[in-house]
Amino acid sequence: MAGTPLARAEHFIWLTARVLEQRRFAYHFLGGGAEAVEAALTAYLNEDGGYGHALEPDLRGPVSQPLHAGHALRVLDSIGRCGGLRVERICRYLTAVSTHEGALPAVHPSVRGYPVAPFVEIVDRPRGELLATGPVVGLLHKNQVWHAWLFRATDFCWAAVDALEKSHPYEVHAAVAFLDGVPDRARAEAAADRLGRLVRERRLVVLDPERIDDHPVAPGYAPGEHHFPHDYARVPDSLARRWFTDDEMARSLDHLAAEQGEDGGWPVTWRQWAPGTALESRPVVTIEALRTLRAHGRGIG
Repeated sequence: MAGTPLARAEHFIWLTARVLEQRRFAYHFLGGGAEAVEAALTAYLNEDGGYGHALEPDLRGPVSQPLHAGHALRVLDSIGRCGGLRVERICRYLTAVSTHEGALPAVHPSVRGYPVAPFVEIVDRPRGELLATGPVVGLLHKNQVWHAWLFRATDFCWAAVDALEKSHPYEVHAAVAFLDGVPDRARAEAAADRLGRLVRERRLVVLDPERIDDHPVAPGYAPGEHHFPHDYARVPDSLARRWFTDDEMARSLDHLAAEQGEDGGWPVTWRQWAPGTALESRPVVTIEALRTLRAHGRGIG
């Protein structure tokens, strides 16, 4: 397919995406309005203030889930609408589903009985996880949202980040999201420096895409599910950007740009288990790829 990366991606979005991703694409790249994105997001909203209906495609069914709430907050943050009554309702939902330590489980047992990815574990008394809690806490702090739920959740995230000695890429992503938003910048910078050393020492990042096969894949990840500098540092002002040299980041962005497929979309690298989830996930990945390239100064058309 001829055309700029943006033009090719636009064709892919109109061909395959849900209404939410269509409107997100229009907002970020075509001058569309934030109201249209909010209206599409409302379709996933439940009476408890949480979000369901497979907003995060790997969790199916109508029930609210913490990972859906995190997805909704990322959407709202990206359009400058992460505040007000909508976010107050999300915080009430987060309070209701938190564990005894004030953190979020990755998966709430209410999803039992609905289709979920086979790698998702459902237990009756799930523990709080940095994976689910970190991005939510970071975004709320970033947007200067203050709610009683944040106090214990922030303490949980600090303890979890400070305790990291072994990790995996998605948990590191969650830690970065927390550290990029939390108010104590000096402590965040110190924690990020230590985390960056862990990422490099444990080879949780591919620094040379031409030697990708030399890098291990984290246990439980799909074959070829590697992570690159741009996955950790989605924007230049992320604390994770300091972990990588200019050359390493340039190679990473070159690799990201080259991953655009013939149909205009970017691939999903994590384990796929149903045709519908793959179809719904690729537009999300495509929008984030374009936003990452543009944030780092790459031309997309």
